[in-house]
Amino acid sequence: MKKSYKIEVDCANCANLMQDEANKTKGVKNASVNFLIQKMDVEFIDGFDTDSVMKEVLKNCKKVEEDCEIYI
Repeated sequence: MKKSYKIEVDCANCANLMQDEANKTKGVKNASVNFLIQKMDVEFIDGFDTDSVMKEVLKNCKKVEEDCEIYI
């Protein structure tokens, strides 16, 4: 399953680091972040609860940029 999320991130480098953190999150098959349009696309591994996975993604992304936001 693939979903798109509106994000709020301050710089392109942080967006790349957030993408790396999202891809390390259990339940994420693939994630990509587009800084210019402030969007994150996430493909989930079958059998995982997308809401729970995205809460972990947000938690991991906040390690990169404390004030980032992912609108779930």
